Amino acid sequence: MAVKIRMRRMGSKRKPFYRLVVADSRTPRDGRFIEEVGYYNPLSNPKQIKIEEERVLDWLNKGAQPSDTVRSLLSNAGIMKKFHEAKLAARNK
Repeated sequence: MAVKIRMRRMGSKRKPFYRLVVADSRTPRDGRFIEEVGYYNPLSNPKQIKIEEERVLDWLNKGAQPSDTVRSLLSNAGIMKKFHEAKLAARNK
C-alpha cells in the first residue's frame, strides 16, 4: 500500500481550509484517510499552520511520501531538514 501525506480540502466555497492527512494514494482527495497530522489555513493573516511533528516524522520513517505542497509546508516548518539529518545520522552509524 503506497501511503501519502497530503491535504484534504475542508471549508465552504471560496473559503478553503486544509487538513494534513496520511492516506492511501489510491483513495480520493477528500476520501478515507489513516490519520490526521495537522491543518493549514491559507486565508488567515498570518497563515495558520499546525503540524504534529512527531507523527509526521514517524510516517516519513515508515516510507510515506509527502505531496509537493505538503513537502513545501514541511520544509518551511523545518521538519524535512530534521528528517534528512536523522536519515544521514542513521546511515553513518
